[in-house]
Amino acid sequence: MIHIERQWKENLLTVEGKQLHERVDNPYEKEKRCDLIISRSMPLISHKMGIQGVADVVEFERTTKDKGMVMEGHSGLWLPYPIEYKRGNPKVDRSDEAQLTLQVLCIEEMLETSIEKAYIYYHQKRRRTKVKINNEMREWTVSMVEEMNNLFERGITPPAEKSKKCSNCSMKEICSPRLTKKYRPVKNYINDMMKEVGQ
Repeated sequence: MIHIERQWKENLLTVEGKQLHERVDNPYEKEKRCDLIISRSMPLISHKMGIQGVADVVEFERTTKDKGMVMEGHSGLWLPYPIEYKRGNPKVDRSDEAQLTLQVLCIEEMLETSIEKAYIYYHQKRRRTKVKINNEMREWTVSMVEEMNNLFERGITPPAEKSKKCSNCSMKEICSPRLTKKYRPVKNYINDMMKEVGQ
């Protein structure tokens, strides 16, 4: 809905999420701790997949292994891994892992390296969760990007799946998940919403 229909609405949870990201979203803040370099708000792009975004944090860890990448101004080899910051707890679906996998794929393409792990920091748990980036997750995530690109090109909003999590969503009044039963052009979706509010 954000990218196809250009719609967005805030609520308490989205504001809290923004506050959580305030420190990590400073692109000028860099840290070096012995064998660790921390980069915040790192711009990401994949020309292969046609996507771009920003990683909350990317840590570069010095490695003694043969695999790794050279970093200008730093000796030795370094292994990057992204860290995504989330306001709540781990989700039951794979959306958090998919977002992290996309970041990994972008970094691998940009820096011509290979990444096997990444992390999600859940604010409610106050700790990192390690995510292994395996081939199955890579393939599934790429297939989701291909589907999204296809929907975006056709101007079609995917159907909402009503669930318990809708009650906390800032977009629930705009989305109206009970109205969406199949894929359809955005103009039909908006017309249905206008009828619902009597305009």
